Amino acid sequence: MTTATASPAAVAHRRRRRNLAWLRGVAIAAVCLVFALPVVWMFAAAFKTNVQVTDPSVGLFFSPTLDNFRAVLGDSEIPRAMMNSLIVGAISTALSAVIAVPAAWAVGRFRMYRTGSLILVARIVPAISLLVPWYYLFAQAGLVGSYTVLVLSHMFVSVPLILWIMISFFERLPVELEEAARTDGLSAFGAFWRIALPLAAPGTATASLLAFVFSWNNFMFALVFADESTQTVPVTMFNFISYAGTDWGGLMAAATLMSVPVVLAAVLGQRYLVAGLTAGATKS
Repeated sequence: MTTATASPAAVAHRRRRRNLAWLRGVAIAAVCLVFALPVVWMFAAAFKTNVQVTDPSVGLFFSPTLDNFRAVLGDSEIPRAMMNSLIVGAISTALSAVIAVPAAWAVGRFRMYRTGSLILVARIVPAISLLVPWYYLFAQAGLVGSYTVLVLSHMFVSVPLILWIMISFFERLPVELEEAARTDGLSAFGAFWRIALPLAAPGTATASLLAFVFSWNNFMFALVFADESTQTVPVTMFNFISYAGTDWGGLMAAATLMSVPVVLAAVLGQRYLVAGLTAGATKS
Protein backbone atom coordinates (compact mmCIF):
# COMPACT_ATOMS: atom_id res chain seq x y z
CA MET A 1 0.00 0.00 0.00
CA THR A 2 2.84 2.35 0.82
CA THR A 3 4.44 1.75 -2.56
CA ALA A 4 1.13 2.34 -4.32
CA THR A 5 0.55 5.66 -2.55
CA ALA A 6 4.15 6.79 -2.99
CA SER A 7 4.32 5.99 -6.68
CA PRO A 8 2.20 8.95 -7.93
CA ALA A 9 4.25 11.32 -5.80
CA ALA A 10 7.49 9.94 -7.24
CA VAL A 11 6.11 10.25 -10.76
CA ALA A 12 5.07 13.86 -10.08
CA HIS A 13 8.50 14.58 -8.63
CA ARG A 14 10.25 13.18 -11.68
CA ARG A 15 7.92 15.18 -13.92
CA ARG A 16 8.74 18.39 -12.06
CA ARG A 17 12.46 17.71 -12.32
CA ARG A 18 12.12 17.02 -16.04
CA ASN A 19 10.15 20.22 -16.58
CA LEU A 20 12.71 22.22 -14.58
CA ALA A 21 15.52 20.70 -16.64
CA TRP A 22 13.78 21.70 -19.87
CA LEU A 23 13.13 25.21 -18.52
CA ARG A 24 16.75 25.55 -17.44
CA GLY A 25 17.93 24.37 -20.86
CA VAL A 26 15.70 26.89 -22.64
CA ALA A 27 16.92 29.71 -20.38
CA ILE A 28 20.59 28.79 -20.98
CA ALA A 29 20.00 28.59 -24.73
CA ALA A 30 18.31 32.01 -24.72
CA VAL A 31 21.17 33.62 -22.78
CA CYS A 32 23.78 32.01 -25.04
CA LEU A 33 21.88 33.22 -28.10
CA VAL A 34 21.76 36.79 -26.81
CA PHE A 35 25.50 36.87 -26.13
CA ALA A 36 26.56 34.86 -29.20
CA LEU A 37 24.45 36.71 -31.78
CA PRO A 38 26.58 39.90 -31.87
CA VAL A 39 29.75 37.79 -32.18
CA VAL A 40 28.26 35.75 -35.02
CA TRP A 41 27.12 38.94 -36.78
CA MET A 42 30.60 40.47 -36.39
CA PHE A 43 32.29 37.36 -37.79
CA ALA A 44 29.84 37.17 -40.73
CA ALA A 45 30.16 40.90 -41.48
CA ALA A 46 33.94 40.51 -41.70
CA PHE A 47 33.41 38.44 -44.88
CA LYS A 48 30.85 40.83 -46.44
CA THR A 49 31.22 43.91 -48.59
CA ASN A 50 30.05 47.22 -47.17
CA VAL A 51 26.96 47.03 -49.36
CA GLN A 52 26.09 43.60 -47.98
CA VAL A 53 26.70 44.70 -44.39
CA THR A 54 24.24 47.58 -44.66
CA ASP A 55 21.66 45.55 -46.60
CA PRO A 56 19.08 44.09 -44.14
CA SER A 57 18.05 41.45 -46.68
CA VAL A 58 21.53 39.85 -46.57
CA GLY A 59 21.66 37.49 -43.62
CA LEU A 60 24.02 34.63 -42.98
CA PHE A 61 23.79 33.27 -46.52
CA PHE A 62 25.99 35.23 -48.91
CA SER A 63 29.10 34.92 -51.05
CA PRO A 64 32.02 35.53 -48.64
CA THR A 65 35.02 37.64 -49.57
CA LEU A 66 38.48 37.96 -48.05
CA ASP A 67 39.02 41.50 -49.33
CA ASN A 68 38.42 42.99 -45.87
CA PHE A 69 41.13 40.84 -44.29
CA ARG A 70 43.54 41.57 -47.14
CA ALA A 71 42.98 45.31 -46.64
CA VAL A 72 43.32 45.09 -42.86
CA LEU A 73 46.48 42.99 -42.93
CA GLY A 74 48.11 44.72 -45.90
CA ASP A 75 46.98 48.33 -46.07
CA SER A 76 46.25 49.29 -42.45
CA GLU A 77 48.10 49.76 -39.18
CA ILE A 78 46.26 46.88 -37.48
CA PRO A 79 49.18 44.37 -37.53
CA ARG A 80 51.53 46.87 -35.89
CA ALA A 81 48.82 47.89 -33.42
CA MET A 82 48.21 44.24 -32.48
CA MET A 83 51.91 43.82 -31.79
CA ASN A 84 51.83 46.97 -29.63
CA SER A 85 48.84 45.64 -27.71
CA LEU A 86 50.57 42.29 -27.23
CA ILE A 87 53.75 43.94 -25.93
CA VAL A 88 51.93 46.26 -23.53
CA GLY A 89 49.52 43.56 -22.36
CA ALA A 90 52.19 40.93 -21.76
CA ILE A 91 54.60 43.25 -19.94
CA SER A 92 51.96 44.98 -17.80
CA THR A 93 50.34 41.66 -16.86
CA ALA A 94 53.67 40.03 -15.98
CA LEU A 95 54.86 42.98 -13.88
CA SER A 96 51.46 43.27 -12.19
CA ALA A 97 51.53 39.57 -11.26
CA VAL A 98 55.08 39.87 -9.89
CA ILE A 99 53.94 42.70 -7.61
CA ALA A 100 50.37 41.67 -6.77
CA VAL A 101 50.71 37.92 -6.10
CA PRO A 102 53.25 38.22 -3.23
CA ALA A 103 51.30 41.21 -1.91
CA ALA A 104 48.08 39.17 -1.96
CA TRP A 105 49.81 36.36 -0.03
CA ALA A 106 51.05 38.83 2.59
CA VAL A 107 47.63 40.46 2.95
CA GLY A 108 45.87 37.10 3.21
CA ARG A 109 48.35 35.41 5.55
CA PHE A 110 49.09 38.32 7.88
CA ARG A 111 45.58 39.85 7.80
CA MET A 112 46.79 43.17 6.39
CA TYR A 113 43.32 44.16 5.25
CA ARG A 114 43.80 47.91 5.78
CA THR A 115 46.73 47.85 3.38
CA GLY A 116 44.68 45.80 0.93
CA SER A 117 41.80 48.26 1.19
CA LEU A 118 44.18 51.14 0.49
CA ILE A 119 45.36 49.41 -2.68
CA LEU A 120 41.75 48.75 -3.66
CA VAL A 121 41.18 52.52 -3.76
CA ALA A 122 43.26 52.57 -6.95
CA ARG A 123 40.70 50.19 -8.48
CA ILE A 124 37.74 52.29 -7.34
CA VAL A 125 39.01 55.72 -8.39
CA PRO A 126 37.86 56.48 -11.97
CA ALA A 127 40.94 56.35 -14.17
CA ILE A 128 39.66 59.21 -16.31
CA SER A 129 40.03 61.57 -13.33
CA LEU A 130 43.77 60.84 -13.28
CA LEU A 131 44.49 61.36 -16.96
CA VAL A 132 45.29 65.08 -16.71
CA PRO A 133 47.80 64.84 -13.80
CA TRP A 134 49.25 61.67 -15.29
CA TYR A 135 49.72 63.32 -18.65
CA TYR A 136 51.46 66.29 -17.05
CA LEU A 137 53.81 64.07 -15.01
CA PHE A 138 54.58 61.71 -17.87
CA ALA A 139 55.11 64.60 -20.27
CA GLN A 140 57.56 66.21 -17.85
CA ALA A 141 59.41 62.88 -17.67
CA GLY A 142 59.42 62.57 -21.47
CA LEU A 143 57.48 59.27 -21.40
CA VAL A 144 54.38 60.21 -23.40
CA GLY A 145 54.24 58.14 -26.56
CA SER A 146 56.38 55.32 -25.16
CA TYR A 147 55.56 51.77 -24.14
CA THR A 148 56.59 52.65 -20.59
CA VAL A 149 53.71 55.02 -20.00
CA LEU A 150 51.18 52.51 -21.37
CA VAL A 151 52.56 49.70 -19.20
CA LEU A 152 52.51 51.86 -16.06
CA SER A 153 48.98 53.13 -16.69
CA HIS A 154 47.68 49.61 -17.28
CA MET A 155 49.38 48.37 -14.12
CA PHE A 156 47.43 50.97 -12.15
CA VAL A 157 44.35 48.83 -12.76
CA SER A 158 45.91 45.37 -13.16
CA VAL A 159 47.76 45.31 -9.82
CA PRO A 160 44.63 45.87 -7.65
CA LEU A 161 42.65 43.49 -9.85
CA ILE A 162 45.12 40.61 -9.46
CA LEU A 163 45.69 41.37 -5.78
CA TRP A 164 42.04 41.18 -4.79
CA ILE A 165 41.43 38.03 -6.80
CA MET A 166 44.46 36.31 -5.28
CA ILE A 167 43.77 37.21 -1.64
CA SER A 168 40.86 34.77 -1.50
CA PHE A 169 42.96 32.01 -3.08
CA PHE A 170 45.73 32.30 -0.50
CA GLU A 171 43.22 32.48 2.35
CA ARG A 172 41.74 29.13 1.25
CA LEU A 173 45.11 27.36 1.23
CA PRO A 174 45.80 25.35 4.43
CA VAL A 175 48.22 27.38 6.53
CA GLU A 176 49.50 24.13 8.05
CA LEU A 177 51.41 23.38 4.84
CA GLU A 178 53.42 26.58 5.14
CA GLU A 179 53.93 26.07 8.87
CA ALA A 180 55.33 22.60 8.18
CA ALA A 181 57.66 24.04 5.54
CA ARG A 182 58.91 26.68 7.98
CA THR A 183 59.46 24.00 10.59
CA ASP A 184 61.70 22.25 8.06
CA GLY A 185 63.85 25.38 7.82
CA LEU A 186 62.26 27.51 5.07
CA SER A 187 61.79 31.21 5.53
CA ALA A 188 58.38 32.85 5.19
CA PHE A 189 59.15 33.82 1.61
CA GLY A 190 60.54 30.34 0.94
CA ALA A 191 57.28 28.81 2.12
CA PHE A 192 55.40 31.17 -0.16
CA TRP A 193 57.65 30.43 -3.15
CA ARG A 194 57.78 26.65 -2.77
CA ILE A 195 54.39 25.83 -1.24
CA ALA A 196 51.76 28.57 -1.60
CA LEU A 197 52.62 29.85 -5.07
CA PRO A 198 52.44 26.45 -6.86
CA LEU A 199 49.15 25.65 -5.12
CA ALA A 200 47.73 29.02 -6.18
CA ALA A 201 48.72 28.55 -9.85
CA PRO A 202 45.08 28.26 -11.08
CA GLY A 203 44.21 31.53 -9.36
CA THR A 204 47.30 33.25 -10.73
CA ALA A 205 46.43 32.11 -14.25
CA THR A 206 42.83 33.31 -13.86
CA ALA A 207 43.80 36.73 -12.49
CA SER A 208 46.54 37.20 -15.09
CA LEU A 209 44.19 36.32 -17.95
CA LEU A 210 41.62 38.85 -16.73
CA ALA A 211 44.33 41.50 -16.40
CA PHE A 212 45.57 40.75 -19.92
CA VAL A 213 42.05 41.05 -21.33
CA PHE A 214 41.67 44.44 -19.64
CA SER A 215 44.97 45.62 -21.10
CA TRP A 216 44.17 44.28 -24.57
CA ASN A 217 40.78 46.02 -24.68
CA ASN A 218 41.80 49.27 -23.01
CA PHE A 219 41.05 52.31 -25.15
CA MET A 220 41.29 55.37 -22.94
CA PHE A 221 44.92 55.14 -21.84
CA ALA A 222 46.22 54.45 -25.34
CA LEU A 223 44.13 57.29 -26.76
CA VAL A 224 45.79 59.81 -24.43
CA PHE A 225 49.31 58.47 -23.90
CA ALA A 226 50.23 56.66 -27.14
CA ASP A 227 51.55 58.15 -30.36
CA GLU A 228 51.40 56.75 -33.90
CA SER A 229 54.17 54.23 -33.26
CA THR A 230 52.72 52.84 -30.00
CA GLN A 231 48.99 52.94 -30.71
CA THR A 232 47.12 49.82 -29.64
CA VAL A 233 44.34 48.01 -31.49
CA PRO A 234 41.28 49.73 -29.93
CA VAL A 235 42.57 53.16 -30.94
CA THR A 236 43.75 52.09 -34.41
CA MET A 237 40.32 50.63 -35.19
CA PHE A 238 38.94 54.17 -35.21
CA ASN A 239 40.76 54.70 -38.53
CA PHE A 240 37.94 52.76 -40.18
CA ILE A 241 35.51 55.49 -39.12
CA SER A 242 35.66 58.80 -40.96
CA TYR A 243 33.48 61.82 -41.68
CA ALA A 244 32.54 60.40 -45.07
CA GLY A 245 31.40 57.06 -43.69
CA THR A 246 32.36 53.86 -41.94
CA ASP A 247 34.20 50.94 -43.49
CA TRP A 248 32.05 48.32 -41.79
CA GLY A 249 33.67 45.37 -43.52
CA GLY A 250 37.18 46.46 -42.55
CA LEU A 251 36.05 47.36 -39.03
CA MET A 252 34.47 43.94 -38.49
CA ALA A 253 37.53 42.19 -39.94
CA ALA A 254 39.77 44.17 -37.57
CA ALA A 255 37.46 43.36 -34.64
CA THR A 256 37.58 39.67 -35.55
CA LEU A 257 41.38 39.71 -35.63
CA MET A 258 41.42 41.61 -32.35
CA SER A 259 39.32 38.88 -30.72
CA VAL A 260 41.60 36.03 -31.79
CA PRO A 261 44.43 36.45 -29.20
CA VAL A 262 42.00 36.74 -26.29
CA VAL A 263 40.02 33.69 -27.45
CA LEU A 264 43.23 31.69 -27.93
CA ALA A 265 44.44 32.69 -24.47
CA ALA A 266 41.12 31.63 -22.94
CA VAL A 267 41.12 28.30 -24.79
CA LEU A 268 44.74 27.48 -23.99
CA GLY A 269 44.28 28.48 -20.35
CA GLN A 270 40.83 26.95 -19.98
CA ARG A 271 41.98 24.26 -17.55
CA TYR A 272 43.52 26.81 -15.20
CA LEU A 273 40.69 29.29 -15.75
CA VAL A 274 37.97 26.81 -14.75
CA ALA A 275 40.02 25.55 -11.81
CA GLY A 276 40.69 29.11 -10.70
CA LEU A 277 37.09 30.25 -10.91
CA THR A 278 35.85 27.20 -8.97
CA ALA A 279 38.68 27.04 -6.44
CA GLY A 280 37.38 26.80 -2.90
CA ALA A 281 33.81 26.06 -3.98
CA THR A 282 33.82 22.70 -2.19
CA LYS A 283 35.93 23.81 0.76
CA SER A 284 34.59 24.82 4.10
